[in-house]
Amino acid sequence: MKHWYVYIMANKPNGVIYIGVTNSIEERLKEHKSKLYPKAFTARYNCNKLVCFEEFENGEVASIREVQFKRWKRDWKIKLIEEMNPIWSDLSMNWNFDTRRFRINN
Repeated sequence: MKHWYVYIMANKPNGVIYIGVTNSIEERLKEHKSKLYPKAFTARYNCNKLVCFEEFENGEVASIREVQFKRWKRDWKIKLIEEMNPIWSDLSMNWNFDTRRFRINN
């Protein structure tokens, strides 16, 4: 069974935040962390820390939740993050993924 995730990336505690939805959280995080898309919001604002996420079994429900998050006031988003992750640590810090295939050779 495929799982869906609504996730929040940040550049630092109480800094810039980004909300996204994906059905492959590890692959999506690799893209964010390697700045695969250099003009993307997360790359431009260095949002490379996974600070909060929720898991869903249904993609439609996950998409609805993402829209809900995006409509929330910033204070509500911060409260949600701090309930799950009070020190805003990178929840993916100990995940073992290889971002080398995403690096662009110059």
